[in-house]
Amino acid sequence: MAGRGSALPAVSTAAPPSAVVGLASRKAATAALEAHVAVLKGTPLRKAISEALAEGGNLGGKERRFVAFAARELSRHLRRLDLSAKARGYTAARLHLPEDQALLRYALWRKELTFAVADRVMVELKLPGPIRPRSLPDAVLEEELARDVTLDFGATPLDQAANRHSFPTWLAEAIAAVAPPNELEAVLAALNREPTLTFRVRPPGTRDELLAALRAKDFEVKACEEDPDALRATTESRAIFESRWMKEGRLQVMDLGSQKLAAFCRAQAGMTVVDYCAGAGGKTLVLADAVGPRGRVYAWDSNAGRLKEARRRVGEAKLTWVSFPKEPRLDLAELVLVDAPCSGSGTLGREPDQKWKLTAKKVAELAKTQGEILATIAPKLKAGAVLVYGTCSVLREEDEAVVERFLASHADFRLDESLRVWPHQLEGGGFFGARLLKA
Repeated sequence: MAGRGSALPAVSTAAPPSAVVGLASRKAATAALEAHVAVLKGTPLRKAISEALAEGGNLGGKERRFVAFAARELSRHLRRLDLSAKARGYTAARLHLPEDQALLRYALWRKELTFAVADRVMVELKLPGPIRPRSLPDAVLEEELARDVTLDFGATPLDQAANRHSFPTWLAEAIAAVAPPNELEAVLAALNREPTLTFRVRPPGTRDELLAALRAKDFEVKACEEDPDALRATTESRAIFESRWMKEGRLQVMDLGSQKLAAFCRAQAGMTVVDYCAGAGGKTLVLADAVGPRGRVYAWDSNAGRLKEARRRVGEAKLTWVSFPKEPRLDLAELVLVDAPCSGSGTLGREPDQKWKLTAKKVAELAKTQGEILATIAPKLKAGAVLVYGTCSVLREEDEAVVERFLASHADFRLDESLRVWPHQLEGGGFFGARLLKA
């Protein structure tokens, strides 16, 4: 694809394996295991975690963070943990109960990926808890925690990467096809990274002032070098959510990659902008701050129900120049952002269970939908309008290939610039963007 690419410097791919989030108590382990069992039975991970926390009794804040972390980790490292179980003689056929699968995965995760001592892990798992039914006795878990095995990650570099980082082979292959040369392992490791808590400071340009105020109140935050309005929490504490700055709307929770994609739109004061797939309205707020009261933002989504949160956020921020029309008013737009529905392959750190639900067929279906969205918008835009296409995918099929097909069938558009944000280059997931200009 032609166009000026944007590159970012590489950063660390992952936290050390021993960096456990939260407090690993018996109650927390129980809730994490119940969440994983629910996932094995078909419940989406996010919902499973929410339900496990609701039913977990009197869990403290650190315990709750461990529940979410551990449940994500069990999905995140599922293939590697099962490889370890198989090396110990425990195949899927031998572990009939999902509760047994969850128990063994948890024990192996704590031993091999968090480096917890066996006695500590058994405090979390020992009968009479934490889940029922189970056929794995304590003696078996204790034996496996004491035993070391050698894992065979496969014969080829691709197999080794897929096994080591727990990716379906087809997905690892698809990422390898577009990843920077010799950086597949770094990309997969970064996609397994536990997400950090990142904020966008509002209004733009006031980060230094707010950073000083937060630090004066002992909040542990730092400026993100990659974006002038981004802050990152450097502690597990969630006390910042109760701060007056959060309540006043000065802080917006927003992944760094999302902030980069929103900035890539280059919305200017006074512009008329359409956020075509607005969803919960995160990027709507960014666009509204950029165009200011002299501009106009039309937030629209094909599923009007998704805009409920966006309406709330816009109302609380008193952004009177944002509206939610029944039709997106593309004819008025100088800039249109299409943050397209996609596989989410660039944000698997947040929802790692999607690795095991996504298929090549689903990606092809999403790519077709993405192309149809662009084709629907194109004839309604006026000359000189900018169409920004973005995804939180790292797959070429949803990114460059969609843009190439669109340009091949729309001679009145040209590619101005493309952006790829790789997760090992930016601590905030993988994203793609393309700025398309209409003649």
